[in-house]
Amino acid sequence: MNPLITTERLEKTYKLGTVNVPALRDVSLTMERGEFATISGPSGSGKTTLLNLLGLLDTPTQGRIFFGGAEMKYNGGMDLHRLRLEKIGFIFQTFNLIPVLTAYENVEYPLLLTRSTAAKRRTMVEQKLREVKLWDVRGHKPNELSGGQRQRVAIARALVNTPELVLADEPTANIDSVTSREILDLMRTLNEEEKVTFLFSTHDPVVVGYARRVLKLHDGMLVNGQPS
Repeated sequence: MNPLITTERLEKTYKLGTVNVPALRDVSLTMERGEFATISGPSGSGKTTLLNLLGLLDTPTQGRIFFGGAEMKYNGGMDLHRLRLEKIGFIFQTFNLIPVLTAYENVEYPLLLTRSTAAKRRTMVEQKLREVKLWDVRGHKPNELSGGQRQRVAIARALVNTPELVLADEPTANIDSVTSREILDLMRTLNEEEKVTFLFSTHDPVVVGYARRVLKLHDGMLVNGQPS
């Protein structure tokens, strides 16, 4: 079986005026299907940049990314938008929920970009909201929910398309420690029961403690990618 993700000598450099600022340097890694892993490191170490590249939200300056054995092409050779929509889920530290939509509508939103029927959308949304224990507040808008509830909506939205990979950027940054553990327990259960691959970026030692594998970044370089 092919690994889910492989990168070869991945680099990302940003240009600030006339200055080139390296964010990632020579990052080569492999992630197998079903992993529950974190990228740890101090602020500015390249964690979010790496997540954005793996999630096909950004383009590498150099290097190659393979998803399910297929090399990602950035020249129009493949539909990266469709791949993101169908294969990858995102959980952002600021939740990124649409404020005018209810919890139900926020979770349903990615399905509106697919060819799912209304009946299928309802079944999938209800299943995910029940999994995160939010079916009873499905009609509430984000400002009527607690931080933990909003994060659960974000998790349900990330999973509603049955992705192969979920990327979470500092998923516990805006919630309290008790809720953080509840959220992490939920994601680990989903990983074990549904075999979804999870990759977090974090500097939270609690999140690192949940991981089965820790990738450590320092100054944009991968310094450790072994099981924790």
